[in-house]
Amino acid sequence: MTDRAAEPGVVRVRVVARGRVQGVWFRDGCREAAREARVGGFVRNRGDGAVEAEFEGARAAVDRVVEWCRAGPPRARVDTIEVTTIPTSGDSRFRIV
Repeated sequence: MTDRAAEPGVVRVRVVARGRVQGVWFRDGCREAAREARVGGFVRNRGDGAVEAEFEGARAAVDRVVEWCRAGPPRARVDTIEVTTIPTSGDSRFRIV
């Protein structure tokens, strides 16, 4: 971790995507989109069938990854997406958990 939380313009959001989002390479595609945007955080499957992710970085970069989540990978069907702003943590690496 770096001290990115202290950088101006750095934000962190939690995204919960629902629909056909598990078993369709959503997490791998999300990781690729986040790494391309140089955004930290994580993505994981939830027991309720949703996918949850947190993204931290520059506002424009985070917004790009959130937009990717609205559609997901080609085999996904995203019915709803919840986006919540949360406190930053200095996360600079993205991972699947």
